[in-house]
Amino acid sequence: QLVESGGGLVQAGGSLRLSCAASETIFSINSMGWFRQTPGKQRELVAVITNGGSSNYAASVRDRFIISRDNSKNTVTLQMNNLKPEDTGVYYCTAMTGRLYWGPGTQVTVSS
Repeated sequence: QLVESGGGLVQAGGSLRLSCAASETIFSINSMGWFRQTPGKQRELVAVITNGGSSNYAASVRDRFIISRDNSKNTVTLQMNNLKPEDTGVYYCTAMTGRLYWGPGTQVTVSS
C-alpha cells in the first residue's frame, strides 16, 4: 500500500531522491515520513511532514535532507544531499492515519 522508489548506490557527497506513493486504499493520511534502519542501529526517524506542511528532521540530516509532500497525490519525497557513508541503510516510507503504515523499504548505499 506504500511503494517506495529511488534508492541505490551513490558516492559520498552525492545526492539521491526517494519517492513514496500511498495507494488509494489509505484514507485521511495525517503525517507521512521516512525512517531508516542502519547497520547495527535501531530503526530511527529521518524526517516527517504533516498534511499541513510542517516538517521535522533528525539532527543528523537536518541541513542535508528535504522532505516534501503532495497531498493531492498522497506522495512524499525525500531529497538527500551531501550523503555520507553513515546514511547507508534501508529507508522506509510511512503514512499515519489511525494506524501507521510501512513501506517495504528501499536500500540506500553511500560509498566512501
